[in-house]
Amino acid sequence: MQPRQHHTQTRRQVLASGTYSLLGMNQASLLTSQADAHTTTSQPARLGQPPDRPTVLQPGSPTDVGMSTERLQQVSHRLQTETKKRGVLSASILVARHGTVVLHQGFGKLNPHSEAPDTQPDTIYLLASISKPVSICGLMLLVEDGNLVLSDPVQRYLPEFQGDHKKKVTVGHLLCHTSGLPNMLPDNIELRRSHAPLSRFVAEALNTPLLYEPGTQFSYQSMGTLLAGEIVERTEGSRLRDFLARKIFEPLGMRNTVLGLSGLKIEETAIFQENDISDDSRSWGPNSPYWRDMGHPWGGLHGTTGDLGILLQLFLNGGVYGGIRLFSPTTTASMTRDHNFAINAPWGQGWALRDSPVWNYFGDLGSASTFGHVGVTGTVAWADPLRQLICVLLSTRSATHQGGFLLNSISNMVQSAVIKE
Repeated sequence: MQPRQHHTQTRRQVLASGTYSLLGMNQASLLTSQADAHTTTSQPARLGQPPDRPTVLQPGSPTDVGMSTERLQQVSHRLQTETKKRGVLSASILVARHGTVVLHQGFGKLNPHSEAPDTQPDTIYLLASISKPVSICGLMLLVEDGNLVLSDPVQRYLPEFQGDHKKKVTVGHLLCHTSGLPNMLPDNIELRRSHAPLSRFVAEALNTPLLYEPGTQFSYQSMGTLLAGEIVERTEGSRLRDFLARKIFEPLGMRNTVLGLSGLKIEETAIFQENDISDDSRSWGPNSPYWRDMGHPWGGLHGTTGDLGILLQLFLNGGVYGGIRLFSPTTTASMTRDHNFAINAPWGQGWALRDSPVWNYFGDLGSASTFGHVGVTGTVAWADPLRQLICVLLSTRSATHQGGFLLNSISNMVQSAVIKE
């Protein structure tokens, strides 16, 4: 089987798993050259050189940064059409290049009710798995401070993590989906039905058997991110949601980003579109107070296009935003390059890459250094360092709908709006 075929098959399996893990209701821009357009290298992705001066996002003209106003208007028209047809109830988008925001709009309504508020450019959405790289940012702060070593065994920080091959699992394996942990726990549904606290999920993840010897395979795993978050909590002595707010969201001005609810009202957010609303869904589904406020690091983050744009721009800047240095350029480069090239399953530290097997609905036209993540609730956020281009699209229709067609097609339209390098 060829690698791309393998990736496609893995993508289908994980997308199905992603929908299952979220809902749980079912048991079971123009390119620089022709050469770049055909790049499918398996070499580690490289982060482009950050700008000479740290960039802060601010509105401006598309033509000033080499983008087509007409093509960006086509993006707006497409999302307007989707929401008018009610196939997508709510969508917000931010596009920026060289620090200039060239498109920032909201479309549709926050929920299906006729009196629902209009969607805004910075409406708050449940970000789902975009939570993963954001949570990993918290862990990487500990690495920079010298309080954590990625090559250390997980057992150094979580001594209860015992079992076959578990002594071989490093912290780094948790970030790249190669630890052998499952995506969801065997009794995932039972835990949710009982409204188990996050600590119960941690206890189960510490004891669950590995699926394979760490480092030998790739399998997308929410439980790896869960244990990474637990390491942060034990090292810092505070909840992950509080640590992220204090160390990342507040310093960067990400005012509408929270892990869990932290006082946020669900009705003020965009409501995820569920196919079937059952008693289970109302109790522990993606729009329930239980699930929204658990604060799970693999999928419990709420945020906006503007806040995610700030974080992506920080990475393009080499770790600086608005005079705040959050990371060194060394760290941002490490987080956005491939750490799985030995097993041909590209992934960064938290971030997915253009050629990753799953959760990379970044379209077909981005450079090989493009990084970002997708959330099953219909969200995607990516940055292309080669073109200094950012796209954040948040919606309420599942990312798995039609195989991610909306997220991929909008990403292509944004890339093709770049007409000058």
